[in-house]
Amino acid sequence: MTQSVAAPTPFTADDYRARMERAALAASSAGLAGLLVAPGPDLVWLTGYRPSAMTERLTLLVLPVGGQPVLVVPKLERADAAKAAGAPALELRDWTDGTDPYGIVSPLVSAAGTFAVSDSTWALHLLALQGELSRARFEAVTTALPMLRAVKDDAELARVTAAGAAADAAYEEIKKVAFAGRREVDVAVDLARLLREFGHEQVNFTVVGSGPNGADPHHEADDRVIEQGDTVVLDFGGLKYGYGSDTTRTVHVGVPSAEVQRVHAVVREAQQAGFDAVRPGVSCQEVDRAARRVIEAAGLGEYFIHRTGHGIGTTTHEPPYMVEGEEQQLVPGMCFSVEPGVYLPGRFGVRIEDIVTVTQEGGLRLNNSDHGLAVVE
Repeated sequence: MTQSVAAPTPFTADDYRARMERAALAASSAGLAGLLVAPGPDLVWLTGYRPSAMTERLTLLVLPVGGQPVLVVPKLERADAAKAAGAPALELRDWTDGTDPYGIVSPLVSAAGTFAVSDSTWALHLLALQGELSRARFEAVTTALPMLRAVKDDAELARVTAAGAAADAAYEEIKKVAFAGRREVDVAVDLARLLREFGHEQVNFTVVGSGPNGADPHHEADDRVIEQGDTVVLDFGGLKYGYGSDTTRTVHVGVPSAEVQRVHAVVREAQQAGFDAVRPGVSCQEVDRAARRVIEAAGLGEYFIHRTGHGIGTTTHEPPYMVEGEEQQLVPGMCFSVEPGVYLPGRFGVRIEDIVTVTQEGGLRLNNSDHGLAVVE
């Protein structure tokens, strides 16, 4: 079982050079002295480098405003870093065990100024840098430059679109498997296998929340045996071509009760309302408000216990966030989830989630599988 979608053209050194220049310009506009980027989604987006192992050894991209980007790496990982597509756009400097890697970083940055530090930076490294650069200040990238990766170009949109289509295909297939009498973990294994069969190189999560477990939004599939009459929340995603998928559908084993049908109808209407609110210039919080109003009007507001959405890109959770208080305006090219839910403790949950991108005209769904309450065996 395969999906016949042509692989996109790989990003080049020029693509990564342009991203680093864009990041430096954004940092300058924000009054920052530069960026310090550890392994994680920011480093992947800026350089194409994803270390094979996350270790305590310092790996750090130093991206000063007005200066040459330098990637500091352990010597034993230099060969891997040099293979990254973005490596020709920067300088590599290595260090060996027993030497001071922070002493390499110090001369690369000014002694004073504020630096945006990637969210994935270990406290071990940040504290050492603070000791080395006592006059410098540090802010999280998400705080200082929340929109750094939020607006996708056409090549990135193609990847997110492909990931969404693959997740949709996996959903269509999972509905054909047996649910009743099997453990949640068995269905989760099926979901992971399907995501890989449809082209995901990495599976990040496969939530299978049956019956009362569905009332836990981030439930990890366990040994609970799915029963006839259970409502089952399926939330799954990962990376395809390096970009994320994340979709949720709710199914039912056998004929659903009137109550389950009503709750599902409310969540479906709320999800549509959130999607309909998407257009350029609208604040992120308005998407949350639009979905939440529907659920509150149905008397279920206390059971909608999370934000309506999150951004997606080289990782499955990133800015922007569709949440009350977020006044950032939507811009064409942003990609994020719209995923209201209702969770009745000890009984069942319902969630419907699509990835949406902002266009000049409004919103465009990147998940297009049926939103209905599917009946499974």
